[in-house]
Amino acid sequence: MKAKLKFLIKESFKKKTNTKWFKVCNILLLILIVGVVNIDHIISFFGGDFADQREIYVLDNTDTYTEFYNQFTALSASVKDYDDFVLTNSKESKEKLKEQLNEENDNLIIEILPDEEHYLTANIISYEPVDTITMQLITTSLSAVKSEYALANSDISEEELLNITSPITLSTEFLNPELDEMAEAKDILSAGAIIIFLVPFFILIVLLTQMIGAEINDEKTTRGMEIIISNVPPKVHFFAKIVASTGFVLFQSLLFLIYSAIALFVRKLLGGGLVSTDSSLSTSVSSLIETLKNTGMLNALIKGLPLIILIFILSFLVYALLAGILASMTTSIEDYQQLQSPLMILCMAGYYIALMASMFDGSIFIKILSYVPFLSALIAPVVYLLGQTTIIDLCLTNGLLILTCFLLFRYGIRIYKVGILNYSSKDLWKKIFKSLKQKD
Repeated sequence: MKAKLKFLIKESFKKKTNTKWFKVCNILLLILIVGVVNIDHIISFFGGDFADQREIYVLDNTDTYTEFYNQFTALSASVKDYDDFVLTNSKESKEKLKEQLNEENDNLIIEILPDEEHYLTANIISYEPVDTITMQLITTSLSAVKSEYALANSDISEEELLNITSPITLSTEFLNPELDEMAEAKDILSAGAIIIFLVPFFILIVLLTQMIGAEINDEKTTRGMEIIISNVPPKVHFFAKIVASTGFVLFQSLLFLIYSAIALFVRKLLGGGLVSTDSSLSTSVSSLIETLKNTGMLNALIKGLPLIILIFILSFLVYALLAGILASMTTSIEDYQQLQSPLMILCMAGYYIALMASMFDGSIFIKILSYVPFLSALIAPVVYLLGQTTIIDLCLTNGLLILTCFLLFRYGIRIYKVGILNYSSKDLWKKIFKSLKQKD
């Protein structure tokens, strides 16, 4: 019987990996990951202006260029990908500068003029409409310049003017000594790190459930199921399907990690480092790693990583078991998709709850949800990294997943035995409840 089980697992796994669509999809996935990680080099290679600097010619008629320069450079530096401006206090005529604006560049002319009623006015001249963020940077900077210009031309003393225009002194005090550091880390996790881990898992869950349903319904449609069951018990066939499908998803996950490593290696060859020193990606990655180190989250991640990986594997098994049970009771892929919909809605709910996990800080509600088997893979790792649960909670989550796998296999095999040779969708739920009452 072990030989038959190994044969079924081997053939099922080979059937999934030895196909053209698997090879083509993985080649495209590799190209996509390498392309996304190295998108700036690709843009530059095809003549893009990714690294080109945008020139702003300032025609200053109010002697406020220095203040405008300081305000604008400070604001643009705070906005990622909007700090590649070159400001020039031009002495050329407006008409001559206009001749330099064309469709090949997106340079600007800012003319600052005095005004008796409004102190300052400004004209912005460009070849095409200016994007919203750039316009906002210019508007905010000019507004600050206008305020200081108005104060400087009023009857206020120099000392009082300095006090008015100086930045506000702001201090913060938190009673919780770890609150300020943890708040920054939670924001970073919520904004980026969570999505990096959750999206691939969600995609793999959808792939796993669709694959099991399609394979079982294909065998039932071609009547191949009758030949298989006549040679092996349903329990062996069910176990082989689950192991082969889960193994395939884990194999695909490993390939995804390998493709990511290749993409980073290619970037290192092209840019001299894992990320270029002047890119926003470099800043984001460095900020994430530094914050995780300072708050101790990186150590927590290392300690809990084996348990988190086990949660992912057991969750794949839970979804695979339920998908196999549901697929056995259907007669077509259309019927299976109807039964699969509640499962996808549950998975989707877990995804969105995980994204909002930082909002439930200290709530028993989110802690309980991290134990729920069909939600735990999405929620438990997140709330653990946010410091809302501990290693003990991860162990408890794994224990509940193991128990769920055991119950699904023990009682699910009763449904599977009846369902795989059932070719009628009539009284579907009645047959399911009746099969549960039968003994193994």
